[in-house]
Amino acid sequence: MIQIPKGCKDMLPSEAYLWQTVEGIARETAKLYGFKEIRTPVFEHTELFSRGVGDTSDIVTKEMYTFLDKGDRSITLRPEGTAGVARAFLSNGLQGGVMPFKAYYLISAFRYERPQAGRLREFHQFGAELYGSAQPEADAEVILLANRFLNSLGVGEAVHLELNSIGCPACRAKYAEALRAYFRPHLDKLCADCKVRFEKNPMRLLDCKEEVCKEISAGAPSILDSLCDDCRAHFEAVKKLLDGKVAYTVNPRIVRGLDYYSRTVFEFTSSALGAQSTVLGGGRYDGLLEQLGAKPTPAVGFAAGLERLLMVMSAVDVPTAEQLPDAYIAGMDAPSRAYALSLAEELRGEGLLVETDLMDRSVKAQFKYAGKLNFPVVVTIGEEELREGAAEVRNMFASTSERVKFGEIAQYIKECLRR
Repeated sequence: MIQIPKGCKDMLPSEAYLWQTVEGIARETAKLYGFKEIRTPVFEHTELFSRGVGDTSDIVTKEMYTFLDKGDRSITLRPEGTAGVARAFLSNGLQGGVMPFKAYYLISAFRYERPQAGRLREFHQFGAELYGSAQPEADAEVILLANRFLNSLGVGEAVHLELNSIGCPACRAKYAEALRAYFRPHLDKLCADCKVRFEKNPMRLLDCKEEVCKEISAGAPSILDSLCDDCRAHFEAVKKLLDGKVAYTVNPRIVRGLDYYSRTVFEFTSSALGAQSTVLGGGRYDGLLEQLGAKPTPAVGFAAGLERLLMVMSAVDVPTAEQLPDAYIAGMDAPSRAYALSLAEELRGEGLLVETDLMDRSVKAQFKYAGKLNFPVVVTIGEEELREGAAEVRNMFASTSERVKFGEIAQYIKECLRR
């Protein structure tokens, strides 16, 4: 038997409602802030990610699914959402439109990494992107959108916002030298990856998960000491705008493995899964569009991993309810089953979730099926019911039955459901 590829997971009908709940809340929250959905291809030219994500990031160097198509072009399955949105923004001429541009996405993405809880090779993200504003108010609005989304999911008490600023390119260049000066005496103890990061992107030394590297980096200087006056003022303004709206702590250890970030970076973390983990992260990336060959355009956004959010929801027992069926129509013989099918279609037109027999089961077996699926109302139709133009309608929860004319069944079911 053919098995599912490693690092992938089936979403079965029994759990689809959980995903639909999260996705529905994501859409409704984004709409409150004026964000509209954008959909981009699941694969792009590899150059988009090597230029937009950064050729020193683990995503580009180790994790991308890249292949040559039949035209000998290098193609990559998207490893994240931001670069694709940026490409769409530019290639569709939106840079000359009304600003700010606000878009959200719900996507699947792909990274070749070791599968573990909440981290798959095919995973799903909810993200929001805002282009055109360099103001701290834009940072604050995106963070508040993320906060409202998490609160609406019911995990607000289980997550905490952490903020940092990684400054502009000048700040980062200054900080990179400070980091090299700090790590240089420890260079021989660093892991192989960090020795490369030391030369190419020293900020990523702070993000290493190797225990030895983590211990060494614990005493590293803070990026906040390297901020220029403008970046410091921007960060203070963002914090002031958030004060009283969402609790946060400043964490100067937050860095980004993606090269396009600048100034504000943030993470919503949770310890509900055991070790503290990030469930939503984002920040400002004013240099991304310029990196892709366009004129500079400020931007800020975030992305949340849906698999990890679902795990947090489960860990803190967020109540989630699958939509229950409304009525089952049992037919006793061929003519009554045919009429049951027509009646079911009529009731669906009234907005009721209705099923009828498709397996040629006996009436007893149909009642058993309706009981297993918790149908609150069962309508029974046989030769006598067809002749009289009325069905036997049973309220399964109240254990009561009543004869109801065919034309009045929809209203009767609705009344049963309201009780």
